[in-house]
Amino acid sequence: MPTLFQQIQAGKVWDFHGGIHPPSRKERTNQKPVALLDIPDRLYIPLRQHIGVAGKLLVKVGDRVLKGQALTQADNAMAVPVHAPTSGTVLAIELHTSTHPSSLAEPTLILAPDGMDEWRPRKPLDPEQADAYTLLERIQESGISGMGGAGFPTHIKVNVKQPVDYLIINAVECEPYITADDLLMQERASDIIAGIEILVKLLSPKAVLIGIEDDKPIAAASLKAAIGQRDNYFVREVPTKYPSGGEKQLIQLLTNKEVPAGRRPLDIGIVMQNVGTAFAIAQAVLDDIPLIHRVVTVAGETLAQQQNVLALIGTPISDLLNACGFQAEPQQRIIVGGPMMGFAIADWSVPVVKTTNCILAPTEHELGAASEEMDCIRCGACADACPASLLPQQLLWYSKAKDQDKLAEYNLSDCIECGACAYVCPSEIPLVHYYRVAKAEIRETQREALKAEQAKARFDARTERLEREKQERLERNQQLAAQRVAQQQASGLASQSAAAVQQALERTQQQAAPALDKEQIIAERERKKAEALAYQQQKQQAQTAEPASIQTSEQTEDPRKAAIAAALARAKAKKQAEAQSEVAAEPAPAEATASDADAKKAAVAAAIARAKAKKQTEAQSEVSAEPAPAETAASDADAKKAAVAAAIARAKAKKQTEAQSEVSAEPAPAETAASDADAKKAAVAAAIARAKAKKQTEAQSEVSAEPAPAETAASDADAKKAAVAAAIARAKAKKLAEQPQTEAAPATDVAEPVAVPTESTPEQDAKKAAIAAVIARAKAKKQQNSEPL
Repeated sequence: MPTLFQQIQAGKVWDFHGGIHPPSRKERTNQKPVALLDIPDRLYIPLRQHIGVAGKLLVKVGDRVLKGQALTQADNAMAVPVHAPTSGTVLAIELHTSTHPSSLAEPTLILAPDGMDEWRPRKPLDPEQADAYTLLERIQESGISGMGGAGFPTHIKVNVKQPVDYLIINAVECEPYITADDLLMQERASDIIAGIEILVKLLSPKAVLIGIEDDKPIAAASLKAAIGQRDNYFVREVPTKYPSGGEKQLIQLLTNKEVPAGRRPLDIGIVMQNVGTAFAIAQAVLDDIPLIHRVVTVAGETLAQQQNVLALIGTPISDLLNACGFQAEPQQRIIVGGPMMGFAIADWSVPVVKTTNCILAPTEHELGAASEEMDCIRCGACADACPASLLPQQLLWYSKAKDQDKLAEYNLSDCIECGACAYVCPSEIPLVHYYRVAKAEIRETQREALKAEQAKARFDARTERLEREKQERLERNQQLAAQRVAQQQASGLASQSAAAVQQALERTQQQAAPALDKEQIIAERERKKAEALAYQQQKQQAQTAEPASIQTSEQTEDPRKAAIAAALARAKAKKQAEAQSEVAAEPAPAEATASDADAKKAAVAAAIARAKAKKQTEAQSEVSAEPAPAETAASDADAKKAAVAAAIARAKAKKQTEAQSEVSAEPAPAETAASDADAKKAAVAAAIARAKAKKQTEAQSEVSAEPAPAETAASDADAKKAAVAAAIARAKAKKLAEQPQTEAAPATDVAEPVAVPTESTPEQDAKKAAIAAVIARAKAKKQQNSEPL
């Protein structure tokens, strides 16, 4: 049994399922040469004319461009640039109606030709000398994409790594009316074969198969003549049947291979290109002419001249129609593409693009408009005509229901939108329209799903990165902590080793040092003793600082207490004077003298107490923090003597009062009040003196118990003086008691006030003695403070 290649060499051609035989109507244009059109007034150049993304814009409004100059740059693998079809000025870059079934607006560059048709510098390549990378780069930079209708970027389609068995050139052009490829093969067959040779260099196939319908004998002959004696180049004429020009259908016709659902021809070792694409490759490589024009069939009974024209990319369709003598009818339809796969446009200013191969302007009688859609009668004619062996009826239902899962299950993606099903449908259902809408919805859903998947991938990557950074940060912190611990241990070991080394050095030095003599040892011992003694003295000073501060505070409080006592004494004297004034309006002269003397004595005692407190404060601020023991003993002795003198005075006053009460049963009220007041004053003064002496004794007893000799002598002298004064006071009191009593006044008469002798009373003598003792103590203390320590 012969192999597949042997069968191909033998010229065997196979068949495919389905297909239809509509009237071709090609004879109207395939007998005329390709016409050249004048440069239009405006060119509308869409920035994207292929499957993929638009390139980066290189020009701006107001720029003058040259013919063949790139207007965009391919910055993406799925992008091909567009070029200026002629020289001129960029008027605007704005949205314009697209040449698409949706008629949506897309970015478009509007060029005003200047009529000079000035070329940019061109650099042709030698295919024999150029490598594959250079050829692919030239194909992409020239803006070449599939010209058979799909518009797939050619440089991607021919840049393959796996081996290619067959390179198929599609020259079938099966759709009615269209003869653009037919005329191109008739007139430029040699250029087409040159382009095929460049593709062969890039793909290295086993054989080149050129498929062409049997209704194009002149084109077939031209290709065979251009091939000449080249090996493994085969021109195969296939039966005229629509859609034999479909990619999968032509592969099955020429090789008897079927492309699996959802796969590409490359998966079975086949690459297919259109004859128009091969011609554009030859021009780009050999002449450095980018894809700036193409052959377009302009047909229809409303045209005076139906023909093929070489139109610049961007030429408005209205200019092509006017150049062919267009005479519009009411409700005129203009179709871009053939009658089977084309689409009607409402805006006749849409431009010619790289995939435009036909413009139809039929009359109503020639190609009537579709009638009203009716219900499907389930005849099955669509399934019989489908060249892809699909079930158009089920696809219609699922398209209307928008059930994308079922559409995928019934292989909607394999539909080539040939229109054979709609052509044979008796219910006039536009099946292809429904399929196109469903495909667009599926693409949008897939696009959204891809975006969601990419977003999720970015989120997962971000989460993973944050977790990784957190883990790295934790590990880094642990490493730093371990390093710190190691450094601390190392420093501790180093310090220990350093201490050990130092001790060893000291021991070595001690062993190596000469023995000290006796004098040096004694001197070293004395030095240590002196240091110990100095330390003990510092410690004692620190201990005595706190008691001194306490004593200073207590001594500071004593003057305040003395001032309070003086104020109390003045208040009592004032009250006594007011009481005496109420008893008798005319007191005795002796009584007045006694009260005045008492007041003066109290004032003198208060002044002496204030002076004593002030002097004591000044003396304590001048002396050091440590009080002298002698001063403490002297103050204690003075306090005791003052207390004894006060007690003696109170006893004498009491005895004198009793003696006077015996002399007269009714003593004078003023006298009685004066003696009572004196006794109270003496008692208050004695109590204050005792309290003050007690506090001072307690504070000073903590400092030292040994009195100074000088102060002891002074206190003894004061004690003797006080004793002398007390004896004098007792003698006077005794003498006063021995004096004869005065006679009592008659009972009937009002008692006269008793005359008080001008001589001082024992109480006054006792007070004077106490004041003298206080003055003596103050003088002794002042004298001691004035002596140097």
